[in-house]
Amino acid sequence: MTSLDKPTSDTDQPHRTDQQADDAKAVTEAALFEAFGGVRGMVETVLPGLLFVTIFTINKDLKASAIAALAVSLVLVVVRLIRRDTVKHAFSGVFGVAFGVAFAMMTGNAKDFYLPGMLYTLGLALAYLVTALAGVPLIGLILGPVFKENLSWRTRNPGRKKAYTKASYAWGLILLAKCAILFPLYWWADTTELGWVLVALKIPPFLLAVYLTWVFLAKAPAPIDVFAEMEAEEQAEKDRKAAGESRDRTAAEGDAAPGFAGAEGDVLAPGFGDTEHGAGRTGDHRRP
Repeated sequence: MTSLDKPTSDTDQPHRTDQQADDAKAVTEAALFEAFGGVRGMVETVLPGLLFVTIFTINKDLKASAIAALAVSLVLVVVRLIRRDTVKHAFSGVFGVAFGVAFAMMTGNAKDFYLPGMLYTLGLALAYLVTALAGVPLIGLILGPVFKENLSWRTRNPGRKKAYTKASYAWGLILLAKCAILFPLYWWADTTELGWVLVALKIPPFLLAVYLTWVFLAKAPAPIDVFAEMEAEEQAEKDRKAAGESRDRTAAEGDAAPGFAGAEGDVLAPGFGDTEHGAGRTGDHRRP
């Protein structure tokens, strides 16, 4: 088992100083904002639904509300493209709004604009819980590449695996609680009531889940940077190869030194040994 594959325990992790702990919290916070889109991502998540319910509350026009929500989602994508920012959060918002518009237009029921998003939330909640139970927490699969640790936390960093498991349970339970509020409203409330409650529940549960994730990960051992390890291994392999080539050159230069090989492979200086006109056997010195 190589050092890269060897599991580590919590006790193997070096004790952190206060400064290192603060740095770890800052890195964790920055990574979470990057993964979940930050403030701008939250705005892009809320704005289409907010515009839909506002217009529908005013004029009860399903078509106008749907077109306005879809249009603002497309504008958000275009703005990101112009600024050359990442578009994954904006694109996910466009697809969500497009599905909602399609459902609502097909059924003629404005409440169905929210149904795809609610079903997605329910499925995501179950995914967080099931993967946590299976020992492969979904939040770890999402954040592992962000922290440059990929899946190393599964076998080599049990402290982080435990933190990811707790965070996945937190996400799953928070989203299930959200669904427990929204689905009864879908069946028994009118469109405007459902819409305003859904808008109100967009940000707070999300912020709570992100905060708990930050708490769990900030207290966990530092991530193992597998990319840095691979680069170190590649450099070490290059160094070993260079050292081997140097030894081979040195050996080749030694074999090419002046002298003659004797019968047993010994190198003899010129003028010594048995020759046709030279001295006889070793020790047989005759006076001329």
